[in-house]
Amino acid sequence: MGAEQSEWKNKLFFGDNLEILPQHVADESVDLIYLDPPFNSNASYNVLFEEKSGEKSAAQITAFEDTWHWGPEPEEAYRDVVTKGPRKLADLLGAFRRFLGSNDMMAYLTMMAPRLAELYRVLKPTGCVYLHCDPKASHYLRLLMDAVFGPTNFRNEITWKRQSAHSDAKWKFPDVADHLFFYSKSEDFTFHPQYGRHDPDYVKGFYRFDDNDGRGPYRLDNMASPNPRPNMMYEWRGYPCPEKGWRYQKGTMQELHDEGRIWYPLNEDGTPDTTRRPQLKRYLYEQEGSILTNVWTDIQPLHAGAKERLGYPTQKPEALLERIIEASSNEGDVVLDPFCGCGTAVAVAERLNRRWIGIDITYLAINLIIRRLENTFRDELSPYEVFGVPMDVASAAALAERDRFEFEWWALTKADAHPVRDKKKGADTGIDGFMNFFDDNSGKAKRVIVQVKSGKVGVGVVRDLKGVMEREKAVIGALITLKKPTRPMREEAAATGFYEPEHFKGRRYPRLQILTIQDILEGKKIQYPEAAITTTFKKATRKLKGRQPEQGSLV
Repeated sequence: MGAEQSEWKNKLFFGDNLEILPQHVADESVDLIYLDPPFNSNASYNVLFEEKSGEKSAAQITAFEDTWHWGPEPEEAYRDVVTKGPRKLADLLGAFRRFLGSNDMMAYLTMMAPRLAELYRVLKPTGCVYLHCDPKASHYLRLLMDAVFGPTNFRNEITWKRQSAHSDAKWKFPDVADHLFFYSKSEDFTFHPQYGRHDPDYVKGFYRFDDNDGRGPYRLDNMASPNPRPNMMYEWRGYPCPEKGWRYQKGTMQELHDEGRIWYPLNEDGTPDTTRRPQLKRYLYEQEGSILTNVWTDIQPLHAGAKERLGYPTQKPEALLERIIEASSNEGDVVLDPFCGCGTAVAVAERLNRRWIGIDITYLAINLIIRRLENTFRDELSPYEVFGVPMDVASAAALAERDRFEFEWWALTKADAHPVRDKKKGADTGIDGFMNFFDDNSGKAKRVIVQVKSGKVGVGVVRDLKGVMEREKAVIGALITLKKPTRPMREEAAATGFYEPEHFKGRRYPRLQILTIQDILEGKKIQYPEAAITTTFKKATRKLKGRQPEQGSLV
């Protein structure tokens, strides 16, 4: 490993990739890019093409609902690309606008265009990119990829069969596949052919022998040379030399014999049958398997009970990313995922000894990735840095000013509470987060409810929280506030009294607790009976570094 690699620290960024990439990722510094850009996959296809009028919200990304809307921000992005972007990309986006008009599909493509241009900039000349998408926008995205990376650098459209037939079979052929567009940046790029399981009929027909010595089935292969080999003309253990000689020198033949790799024809009495030739044993486990094509049917999606599943809606199986990373990178290469979600690409890159950069605009995703890496690799985890996450009150206040919902998610996960809503929150129920615990044998969980306030607070906030506690039958309530609480607020909270759990005699916990962001940053926690609580996402299982064949049908 060179000096550059030994000094490298992997990087995880919280923020918009269109801002992060130009500020933090150098030109031609990345070997492999995988991106699974968010898309509103639950929306009706026709809705995406409805014309929009008036001031609509800008394109946004959340952890659980990926929505892109036409509005001022896409309009500005469109004008920037058309006036300042690469000519082919500008021309294509202009054509899209004339064809599609101003709708959500156009907003999606407009917001993707400058991001793809940034990805081209950071990719090495020998690098590759895989764009993961579903059929709704795949045809438009491929044109964007052609405009940015060049149609001659298109390598494959990979089809991944991700599920079986489902209910939409009533009105059309069911959608069961995703698409991955594989492009290189030049003609000189990294690619390693990948191999899958052997065809069962092929194994049954050719690997018919097994000595029951633990090496498994094998087939027999000719040991005679196809061309004249004067220096290979010798008798071997009583078996005459083939007409053109053996394939191997005597020393190699002896090694194969000692390893039990030669099959000798014998008569019924056990003596050598010299009318036939010895043959080489070729074991199935040594063969690479069937070459993989651009149709992938052997990688199963993550079902509800899968060990890998962490509770993230768009999580992809590690076997899928393992195949991509092994095919288009080498150990020590840099892998970038600019929409990293729950961090599957990052986790697999770490396991396969690649360097990595992950970017996500949602703090819930960043928090999940950190926990996933720490739980999965523990003391084997490579050094990494996190950027954009509040580390002090000032940066927390800046996040609240920029996006109060992201601030809310950050504060809740920092306090180990479960967020209950996303940016499209609907009616305010007075609950931002919760924690569950058990303190008796009833089997019924007790609840802690949490509110987060980034603005001005007063005693009325505490009184409102008390009302929510009564309505929700919560035994403990917690208020997390950016501003310092007033003296009347603390007095009102103290007057609420204590919760005394039945099975924890002698312990008591304030029924209404107030924590500041400063408290949270210093490690102060919400007080509740020490018992099992629900967490935001399932804990990742421990894994050793290296290839994990049990995760998918890759061998």
